[in-house]
Amino acid sequence: MQRRSFLMGAGGLALSQMLVGCGNSNQTQFHIQLLKGSIPGQIVRQFQKSLQQKIELNFTPVEQIQDLFKQLQGWQNPSKTTDESFWSRFIPFRESSPAVASDLVTLGDYWLKAAIEQKLIQPLEETEVKQWSALDKRWQQLVTRNEQGNLDTQGKVWAAPYRWGSTIIIYNRQKFQSLGWTPEDWNDLWRDELQDRISVVNQSREVIGLVLKKLGKSYNTENLDTIPELENELRKFNRQVKFYSSNHYLEPLIIGDTWLAVGWSSDIIPLLPRYPQLTALVPKSGTAIWADLWVRPKGVKQDTFSSQWVDFCLQPTIAEQISLLTRSNSPISSNNVPSDLQEPFKSLLQSNSEVFDKSEFLLSLSPSVIEQYESLFAKIKQE
Repeated sequence: MQRRSFLMGAGGLALSQMLVGCGNSNQTQFHIQLLKGSIPGQIVRQFQKSLQQKIELNFTPVEQIQDLFKQLQGWQNPSKTTDESFWSRFIPFRESSPAVASDLVTLGDYWLKAAIEQKLIQPLEETEVKQWSALDKRWQQLVTRNEQGNLDTQGKVWAAPYRWGSTIIIYNRQKFQSLGWTPEDWNDLWRDELQDRISVVNQSREVIGLVLKKLGKSYNTENLDTIPELENELRKFNRQVKFYSSNHYLEPLIIGDTWLAVGWSSDIIPLLPRYPQLTALVPKSGTAIWADLWVRPKGVKQDTFSSQWVDFCLQPTIAEQISLLTRSNSPISSNNVPSDLQEPFKSLLQSNSEVFDKSEFLLSLSPSVIEQYESLFAKIKQE
């Protein structure tokens, strides 16, 4: 899965050149590669001030989760990453790609299984996640895995979540004024009035997943053939869709070519202040959830500063700031939305336990099952 974060707030942009420290070659250095916009610059500065020892913090923002995963692969298999120009395209403000692995890296939950299977990362020490007891059990279960990367309550802790979001609906209220109704759930997307009026991310798991959810099934269904009505429902939904794109699904909505879009909250929420005619919502029957995680590359020695950083991000007051400044949800403060958070963000970031319980993480499926999703999706789009 490729999750885009191309519409960022000022808090995220401040980190684009974040290098804190005096630059002394003898000074201790702490390196992190992270998803661009997922940590505000002021959070890094607060962390710097909280340290008793002076160190050089080097935070490198990267545009795509997929590129961060490739970087993890490159550190373990350097012979496969000899194309320097390729790496320089997505690591801004660097003359060359780092030959030594960073102390910590952002990884999306969807990539966690593959990272463990390919031995790209190592488990975190239990003492590092000091806020472990404050995490909901679903977050604990998400990052507790066996050596094959599968969920296992007896496994090790491989990552620490620091923010999360979901697949949501955004629509133009002005277009719905004459209809007498507004969307509330996935089944509304099948209404006749929305034929050829929807833009959606071009991802088989997301599109087929929302159809499965409409049918009361799981996003992670492993055998699509067991749901005979799926193909027909997917075909009906395809007639509603005017535009598929994972990068530009919001543009048609903004210019009025579509009335409604389905996409990721990390893209959608920062858009709302600029376009007051747009409203976003989390479907009542539940949705897909994604999470940004801290992972440690294999071979990197555990140090005090990486442990302190993980703990710092999960402290309630800092977690709340990350949530507020990046317009995302926090695994720590999921039921404690900042009081100064204005609508329309409050309804999106306020954790509704009933909807959260109905929502799902997109788990890694076997190659044969993924092929089934891709094949069905491609077939329907060609009709």
